[in-house]
Amino acid sequence: MRKSIQTFLLASVFIAVGCKQADQAAAEPTDEATTVSGGGQENVVDETSVPNIVQTAVGSKDHTTLVAAVKAAGLVTSLSNAGPFTVFAPTNAAFDKLPAGTVEGLLEPEKKGDLENILGYHTYVGTLKIEYMNDGQEFDMVYGGKVKITKKGDKTFVNGSEIVASIPTGNGIIHVIGDVLLPK
Repeated sequence: MRKSIQTFLLASVFIAVGCKQADQAAAEPTDEATTVSGGGQENVVDETSVPNIVQTAVGSKDHTTLVAAVKAAGLVTSLSNAGPFTVFAPTNAAFDKLPAGTVEGLLEPEKKGDLENILGYHTYVGTLKIEYMNDGQEFDMVYGGKVKITKKGDKTFVNGSEIVASIPTGNGIIHVIGDVLLPK
């Protein structure tokens, strides 16, 4: 009986020490995933996960205007969340096609609502893969109504703008387009 009690006490000590070390290890940040104090998912730095929509766009030299617009509209956190989302992402050249001063005007704080609507018109809740899009389909966007898909041969268009590339992300898909979609 005495040996049983000693064995039990010894096992309890090992378990307690092991749990304490596990708790300390869990409380300490690691190099694998860390967050900025007070930040949300958009601040997670993780070397092993697939980048989300915002992280992917930030890494693209062709989408700096879109990233600036997403930041100005306060949508970084929303588009960093789990999703899934489909974003029709205009290139910098697409924004350059707009009348002079349009982008700069939309980036002003008092135009945040308009900018949210325009960006919401580029965002669908769900994953829309090109291979599942059909000619004539329409999809309800986050803001501003529907977009229409057309197919011409092996090319796919959204509201007449060709989808030139598709990039899977950790929380959805980005379809690169050459025009800014404006709600009708």
